[in-house]
Parts: sequence; structure tokens; C-alpha cells
Amino acid sequence: MENRWAETHTDPLDACVYGSRLLGGDPDLVLHGGGNTSVKVTTADLTGRPVDVLYVKGSGWDLADIERAGFAPLRLERLRELLTLPSLPDGRMMNELRCALLDASAPDPSVETLLHALLPQPAALHSHADAVITLTNLREPRVAEVFGDRVVVVPYVMPGFALARTCAELFARHADGDTVGVVLMNHGLFTFGEDTEQAYARHVELVGEAEEFLARHRPARAASAAALPPVDPLVLARLRREIADVAGHPVIAGRHTDAATAAFVARPDLADVAGRGPATPDHVIRTKRVPLVGRDVAGYAEDYRRYFAEHARPGLTMLDPAPRVLLDPELGMVTVGRRAKDADIARDIYAHTIGVIERAEALGGYRALPAADLFDVEYWELEQAKLRRGGAPAEFTGEVALVTGAASGIGRACVDALRARGASVVGLDLTPTPSRADYLGLQVDVTDAAAVRAALGRGVERFGGVDVLVACAGVFPGDAPIADLDQETWRRTMSVNVDSVATLLGAAHPLLRLAPRGGRVVVVASKNVPAPGPGAAAYSASKAALTQLARVAALEWAADGIRVNTVHPDAVFDTGLWTDEVLSRRALRYGLDVEAYKRRNLLGAKITSAAVGRLVAELCSDTFACTTGAQVPIDGGNERVV
Repeated sequence: MENRWAETHTDPLDACVYGSRLLGGDPDLVLHGGGNTSVKVTTADLTGRPVDVLYVKGSGWDLADIERAGFAPLRLERLRELLTLPSLPDGRMMNELRCALLDASAPDPSVETLLHALLPQPAALHSHADAVITLTNLREPRVAEVFGDRVVVVPYVMPGFALARTCAELFARHADGDTVGVVLMNHGLFTFGEDTEQAYARHVELVGEAEEFLARHRPARAASAAALPPVDPLVLARLRREIADVAGHPVIAGRHTDAATAAFVARPDLADVAGRGPATPDHVIRTKRVPLVGRDVAGYAEDYRRYFAEHARPGLTMLDPAPRVLLDPELGMVTVGRRAKDADIARDIYAHTIGVIERAEALGGYRALPAADLFDVEYWELEQAKLRRGGAPAEFTGEVALVTGAASGIGRACVDALRARGASVVGLDLTPTPSRADYLGLQVDVTDAAAVRAALGRGVERFGGVDVLVACAGVFPGDAPIADLDQETWRRTMSVNVDSVATLLGAAHPLLRLAPRGGRVVVVASKNVPAPGPGAAAYSASKAALTQLARVAALEWAADGIRVNTVHPDAVFDTGLWTDEVLSRRALRYGLDVEAYKRRNLLGAKITSAAVGRLVAELCSDTFACTTGAQVPIDGGNERVV
């Protein structure tokens, strides 16, 4: 492991921020909010009196991008007083920690604050380093063999007051001048120093030694290991539907097929090694205790209910029994979450778990904590409180929308509106758009049927299914009287505006049938359907045909629980269809200047892409749960239509 420290900081907290980011930026050390860091300083309080302060990572902050504001300042003297108590329930402990803050607006301190407080050195860093966890999760742990007396080894104790007290007792008994760290079994590594730079150097050194030890016992990789090929999208969509039904809400289910995953799911002992539990207990919040091996979702849920019944204490409410990780020789790994971000976190965690398991198996056998210990973390009162504080999810959370014409205009506005309400979105457009956690941008010509079907497949592999389809892609060929209309223009307009949507609807229908809350389709047509204008024969006819296509789909698909509605925008001038030239010609035709032409509606309203996007999203909501086959204008009121 490389020591990447390259900056000088005179302020101890700035140095702690920098060291924390180095730690958090390495996924082999810290994943998604894991780990914590601290530094002790002496400062003056409001009265000018000197006070010893512990700055510790605040809850909700990620080490990878933490800032000074992410550290909670606490009175060190008070923390050390708390450590003299014989016991302190976690809820009371967190209250006492907040009472010890110097800043009432600071984030909640880390649950491991008291452990940081007991260490005499000024700076401390804590990670869940894969290499160290591997050493602790062996049938015969090898921590002492690798680190000798330089670390104090602490048997597993659940984080909180009890862990801090145990560490205090063992540290007092075993630490000496050569001690540079603490190894928490099944949990991770603490290192400390006179400043954060020294604590970081020691951290890198110990993790590097663990990595070198493991490298000498590297597991053999299957020579034929290769990424898994695509599967029928309906297989994934059905699986996602089963998981959503068990969970009680829609979910995102992403498939992962890289070579490392393919090799792991091909293991003949997959059910055995995967069924032993997570590499460290805090992962149980994201991955549950064990993955589902195979595809028996109902069986997994029944096993989970038995697990809960066996370990539950009075007053606990069972979390949903759906798996968060599924391992299958054909599918690879499928990870599940309410949001794409949650599914991705489960993916990242289990990808690292695979590495820990395989290295541990090469060293004599992987061993996780007993189910009872893992249950205590999964149903920890602090985690339960955190879930309750999270509030209700956004309306489309767990649902997947596919939008065509997604790069600009109304299409982009629909993407934004759906994402704002919690949906994950697949966007198709000729113009490439950057992907992010909840958005998959694909460069696709919607008139290419094969490319559209391939894009649907990629979308399902990324998010698990399709719940909402919004057809926005369209072309306006420009003004031309019928007498001058050439066949190529006519055919191109029909191909984009009608034919491509017919192809997309046919390909998407089997996926929409599997939507957990029922499929929804919104087709973006035009005011030109009820009120065409001269010079727009190809555009008006294509949008009229599109509207008829949507009406027939509403008739045919209602029995499948799919509703299909149409919006008719007009005068949406912030789209690519309206060039300055077209606007000038249209305004001149009506004897108006351009600005007057833009507000040529009964309300004198300015119609924007964002307004259309909001309407489209609302049509997909429960507000319109009993509506299908509708045609909704968004035009400010048009006297030719009204």
C-alpha cells in the first residue's frame, strides 16, 4: 500500500481532513461512509478559557469528501468522564455525546467517539481495511503473526460504549511504547500518532504488511473466468418483480457480471462460503446477513422471517425480508436497493466481500460472526433511529423510467422531473449524455429497432426493469406546403415520430407488465393533432398517428395494468424544434412579433419544457392512477381547441 501523503498542514484539523480524505478515497480501506477519524486539540471556549477538544467524524459524512464542518467538536474531559461509568446504553450515550458538543449545530458524533477519546495520542484513524479484516475473519486468525506486539487485539464487541470500555481495559493492560494501533476483530484497524500524518503512515504500513502477507497466499483464479454474457431482460424483470413483491415496494436491481464475480458464482461451494455472513458486521445494514444464492426469493424471505423470529427482542419490527444481494451462476451478482445508489453500495460492499472470502479461504477458511451478533447490528437501536429519521421516500423511488429524446428540450425536462421524484432513468438520444448513479444515458437512434432493443436490455441490466416509458423523441421537418412536400421528408418524419414509438412500445410491453406498481406510458404528441396548421402536414399527420397509436395501446394494455396517456404541448419555444428562423416565419404569418407570438394563447402564458416535464411526471403519479387513454393539452389555452 502506497503512502500518498503529499501536503503540509499547520492546522491539526486541516491535517485530519486531508488524512481522512486519503483514507476515504481508497475503497480497500473505507466504503461508503465507513471508518472514522479524530484529532485532539486545545482551544479557547467562548469565555477564553482553554479547553481540550476532540474533533471526531460526524455521522452522515463520508471520509472521501469530508470537510471541517463534518467533524463534531466535543469536550474531551467530559468524554473521559463517561468512560468511568460501568455501563451506558447506546441511546443515552449518543445524548451525552451531543451534550458534550461545543457547537449545537455540529453533526452527531461517531458512535465510536469514546474509543477515540480514550486513546492518549492526538490523532487517530479507523478503517475497515480489506486486508486486515481478512486476517481477523480466518478460522485461525493470523493478526499476531503479521503484526506482533505493535497492535492491541480486541475481540469482537459491538460498537458503542461496551467496545470503548473493552478497548480501554485491554489498551491499559497491553499497550506500550511500541504500540501503534488496535485491531478490532471482525471490524477493522485503528492507528494513532502525534499528528494525523504519523497516524496515516502507520495505517498504511500495517495495511501494507497485511497485503504482502496475503499476497504470499494468493488464491488461484480460474483460468477460464470471463465476464458473463447478457441474459433475457425478462428474466431480470421477473426477478425484480418477485423481490419487490416480497419487499413491499419497488426496488432497483442491478446486474454485475465482471470476471471476478463470474469466478466467484461459479464456485462449487458458493452456498457454503457466501452463507457464512458479511466481512464486517456494519455491512449487514446494506447487504443483510447473507445473500440469496440462486433465485428462490420466496424461500429466502421465509428463511429471513425465521432468523428474525429466532433473535428478535420484544418491541422490534421486522425489516423487509427481501434479499439485497443475489448470487447465481448464470446471472452473476444482482444487488438490490430502494434507490440505485443503495443497490450500488451493496454491489461495492459485496465485491470487496468476495475478495475477503477468497483470500481467507486460501488461508484456511473464511469465518464471519455468529448470526446473533449480526442480528444485533442489523436491529441496533441507533440504526433503527437513523432509518426512522430518513422520512418517507420520494414517490417514484425504486421505479425505472425510460425517456427518448432525453438530451434536450422536453425530453431532458421529463428526465429531470422524474429523477426529482425519485425515479432512476434510462435516457435515449442521438446526442450522448453522461450517466450517473440514477441515470443511464445511452446514445441510440430510435429508428434503429435493434439498437432500441439493445438499449432496453442495458437499462434492465442496470436498474432491473422498466416501470415508466416516456416517448419524447421527435422531429419537426420545417414548413412546407403539401404540394412541395418530398417523400423523403415525409418518410423520415413518420419514422421518427411514429414508427420508432410503435417499435419501442412493442419491445417494452412485456417489461411494463412486470412493473411492481403498474406500467405507465406517456406519449408527447402536439397541439397540431386537434388544431393543425398550414405547412406542417408531415409533423401534424405523424403526431396524429402517434396519438391514435397511444389510444389503441390504452385499449389493449389496460388489462395488463398499464395506463397510456398523451400530452399535447404547444408553443414550447425552449426546444430544438423551434429555431429562430421557424419562429420568425410563424410570427410573420400571424402578423405578430416573436415575443407576442410566444404568448399567443388564452392565458398569455409562457410554456416551458420544465412545465411539460412536470405534467408528464404527474401523469405517471397516483394522482392519475385511474386515468388511461387521456389527452391532456399544455398550451395556455388555444381558441381553436377549446
